[in-house]
Amino acid sequence: MGIFKIEGGHQLKGSIQPQGAKNEALQILCAVLLTPEKVTINNIPDIVDVNKLINLLRKLGVKVEKLSKGTYTFQADQVDLDYLESDEFKVDGRGLRGSIMIVGPLLARFGKGYIPKPGGDKIGRRRLDTHFEGLINLGAKFRYSKEEQFYGVEAERLKGSYMLLEEASVTGTANIVMAAVLAEGQTTIYNAACEPYLQQLCKMLNRMGAKISGVGSNMLIIDGVENLGGTEHTMLPDMIEIGSWIGLAAMTKSELTITNVSWNDLGVIPNIFRKLGITVEKRGDDIFIPAHTDGYEIQNFIDGSILTIADAPWPGFTPDLLSIVLVVATQARGSVLIHQKMFESRLFFVDKLIDMGAKIILCDPHRATVIGHDFKSTLKATTMTSPDIRAGVSLLIAALSARGTSTIMNINQIDRGYENIDERLRAIGAKIERLD
Repeated sequence: MGIFKIEGGHQLKGSIQPQGAKNEALQILCAVLLTPEKVTINNIPDIVDVNKLINLLRKLGVKVEKLSKGTYTFQADQVDLDYLESDEFKVDGRGLRGSIMIVGPLLARFGKGYIPKPGGDKIGRRRLDTHFEGLINLGAKFRYSKEEQFYGVEAERLKGSYMLLEEASVTGTANIVMAAVLAEGQTTIYNAACEPYLQQLCKMLNRMGAKISGVGSNMLIIDGVENLGGTEHTMLPDMIEIGSWIGLAAMTKSELTITNVSWNDLGVIPNIFRKLGITVEKRGDDIFIPAHTDGYEIQNFIDGSILTIADAPWPGFTPDLLSIVLVVATQARGSVLIHQKMFESRLFFVDKLIDMGAKIILCDPHRATVIGHDFKSTLKATTMTSPDIRAGVSLLIAALSARGTSTIMNINQIDRGYENIDERLRAIGAKIERLD
């Protein structure tokens, strides 16, 4: 499972470049199934979850060629549909949450799409209803084997439809969009997700010949086409990594430059960290974080009440960064209420921070109040286990700021979302060692 041994309490210095966006990669890679022509994708992160999906595509018969670091070509001109009903696929598909997004493209192009119940982070229930209700609205027939936990959708030809999504699911919207681009007639998706990664998918599909309007809004209108062609696509930098490095710089009182961040696609992320008192300086397309040697102070609301930071669909604050914000707040001046609305188990890692000396009140599964130490009492080193990708990195940041040597186990969870994180942190001065 792997272990990180971390000697905390050291200031870091230098620059770090974010990897390609994991959440975008999982959508974009599934979209290659929509065409028999070659698709070239740049800035693909070398992480466990993305590599699992690339391997799944290979087993489906997609020709995959690595041209250079982060750049691959994909050609789905000989897709093996028999693999979808094999025992091997039932194992492979369960190992990755993002595998659900192969269903829409396969259904649209080949008339059927199957998937075992996907796995992923242990952060609470993550329903698939939006995915399948959208595909049913396009004319698909749905079937589910409770014994095998195996889903299927089938249709001779999808037909455009109007739909109002119950939730603005990013992966659900992506799946429906990828199905609708080859459907007959017009599809309108209202309450669609509009995250930058979903916008990237729509822009890529339009370059392939799709007709999608309303990109960036919560209403997408899609006029179906007969077929799609090849294209080249470059993925955005990972906004979750960018937020993680902002938090790391503040917690370790380090001067860091985060390069090539695609600032215009970060939304409210810089301002949320500024509300915690962190200086986030825009320098061209880089972010500069000075060393916060005097700490940082949480802003209250204008009426003097305690600041609340909550997740929300884009352009709200991403839930993937709430755990980072929570950790950063443990050493701020002041208090903040963290409200995690979307996942009921994502705050359960706070007991590990409390063991390190953090002052946190877990109000319920969704809310935690953090009372900052103002660096007057540093966190204490400890041994802990990473429960999921985002909590794992939050604990890593806590360990790098703590006094003494910490151990983090189950680091394969961190590797699922962060590329060579120990090597990149060592390059800016972190004392971190990977053990088998």
